[in-house]
Amino acid sequence: MTTADRADGTSFALLPGAADSPVILHIPHSSRTIPPAVRAGIALGDAELERELDHITDAHTADLARVAAERCAVTPWRLENRLSRLVVDPERFPDDREEMLAAGMGAVYTRTTHGAVLRDAGVDPQPLIERYFHPYARAVTDAVAARLEAVGRAVVLDVHSYPSRALPYELHGDGPRPPVCLGTDPFHTPPALLAAAERAFGGFGGTGLDSPFAGAYVPLEFYGREPRVSALMVEIRRDLYLTEPGGPAGPGLGALADALAELADAAGA
Repeated sequence: MTTADRADGTSFALLPGAADSPVILHIPHSSRTIPPAVRAGIALGDAELERELDHITDAHTADLARVAAERCAVTPWRLENRLSRLVVDPERFPDDREEMLAAGMGAVYTRTTHGAVLRDAGVDPQPLIERYFHPYARAVTDAVAARLEAVGRAVVLDVHSYPSRALPYELHGDGPRPPVCLGTDPFHTPPALLAAAERAFGGFGGTGLDSPFAGAYVPLEFYGREPRVSALMVEIRRDLYLTEPGGPAGPGLGALADALAELADAAGA
């Protein structure tokens, strides 16, 4: 296991898979961990923060990916964010390109899921971006580059969850909320990968495309220019496997892990 360690905690971990696997399960939003120095800059009281973490965390997705990897015929690689997205959100643009800035939720959030103040709007995001965002982005880039070098291609499967009812921060929350939302990219999501995901997750009541969340995560170094990098986002509606907003995992997690394992094996074949 390759980790990035800091005085205030482990930021991320790359968990090795099979040498010949092109698949990376990316788990960016599963953790609730906030280093003390970062916690000091958050305006919420302890109870309020715990409630916000219930809403914003993709609970148990790291466990889901771990179980799926154990059940794969060929073990995929996993890259886990070990810190909460309230520290930084590694899947946001760290600049004005990010549309979620309109909701106070760029790479460094200043608002909560319900619009309350999380940090002062005038806070300088750069220290957090330099300390956490850029090293994480480099880790994902390096992981993808390593798969390209070893196997000649890379497949990033981005594992998320989302609430059954839209939260106020969602910019596109008025669209369909299928049991499993598949986020796609016109350049990086080939039809065969999308079809494999639709087959794997078809037994949970249906899948939908790019609603309420759209797109697929690809490191910027490869985005729109490297066709050997494929990507798909898997957004699992939380009522399939937990009591919302952030309760313990239920029996649905095992069946979802089987589906994710089926997808990972198909993507790596």
